[in-house]
Amino acid sequence: MDKKIQRIRHNKLKGKVLVGLSGGVDSAVSALLLKQQGYEVIAAFMINFSETKNKLTGECSYIEDKKDAQRIASILNIPLKILNFEKPYNKYVIKPMFKSYGEGLTPNPDSLCNKIIKFPLLWKEAKKMKCDFIATGHYIKKTKKRNYYSLNIPKDKHKDQSYFLYTLTQEDLSHTLFPLSDLTKEEVRNIALKNKFPNYNKKSSKGICFVGKINMKSFLKQKLKQKFGKIKDTKGKVVGTHNGMQYYTIGERIREDEGITINKEFRNEVKKKIYIADKNIKKNELIVAPEGSPELKKQNFQIINSQFITPISKNKFPLDCKIRIRHQGDLIPSKIIKLKNKLFCQLRNPIQGIAEGQSAVIYKNSRILGGGEIKNPRLRA
Repeated sequence: MDKKIQRIRHNKLKGKVLVGLSGGVDSAVSALLLKQQGYEVIAAFMINFSETKNKLTGECSYIEDKKDAQRIASILNIPLKILNFEKPYNKYVIKPMFKSYGEGLTPNPDSLCNKIIKFPLLWKEAKKMKCDFIATGHYIKKTKKRNYYSLNIPKDKHKDQSYFLYTLTQEDLSHTLFPLSDLTKEEVRNIALKNKFPNYNKKSSKGICFVGKINMKSFLKQKLKQKFGKIKDTKGKVVGTHNGMQYYTIGERIREDEGITINKEFRNEVKKKIYIADKNIKKNELIVAPEGSPELKKQNFQIINSQFITPISKNKFPLDCKIRIRHQGDLIPSKIIKLKNKLFCQLRNPIQGIAEGQSAVIYKNSRILGGGEIKNPRLRA
């Protein structure tokens, strides 16, 4: 009789789901909601990077997060699996990131992590456990229409994580759940507090996916050797020196530190904040301009390595849309043009801070169409 009751209860379940439990409040509440909705929930804590240390304890940063994940799994009475993806993460995310920075680009390692590590490897493990779904604590909304899945900006626009998720495929979306799509961060924390989760007020993670908040220049210097070069103004005049073009990003404000100097004559001449306008990669030079200079802004660029979540037919181009070039950045009115199977973006107005290697994510209203990497940004077509 007991076995029969167990079978009946199992049949009533919506399915079996493997939740990525990071130790943070978002994934904890995701696991709780799925359990309340009738799913059989298993949790997984992923170890991807163990080189960052807690400054106070000297322990690997992930250990503290793992303890929080274990506490939540215990409260929810769900099993917790520890998954170590450190080798593939280093090979497919960290090494390519260093390589891109070394070539003078500004990569998006979080999108790469989602594409190659987090979603596919979590699903691989889920299938071994006979799970029907995986789930994460991302703030994103999934919808389905005409047999296609779409990703949309979530209710909490301040926590919107769509910029890092444009690489997800129809296959990824068919088995992935996002329980927080219609909740705000404040609502999530209140749910955690009511359920006496010890991490209800834990700060949100920042920085590189699984690495955390770090000093990027110091991090890059671990692998990329210093290579001193010239700093020039937009007319080609030498106005300073730097210790490595790869440590600096287009749009970044120049601040004199141990690795960069600007001639006093130039500073006194411009009497404004100075920003990086461009890079001459071949000559290892930084090009700078004072605040307000037209040379700081770009309006056109090519999009390479593009990927669309739902198919876009050829007759949709030129495509009126909006573009985002950084996480939670402005949605910029734009037009995407397709020429000989190559995509080009024309922004309605030129903007500052467009760098090669950055992700350009394409939106239509609240829907994320896809995106790609920025190449050859310039002022005019």
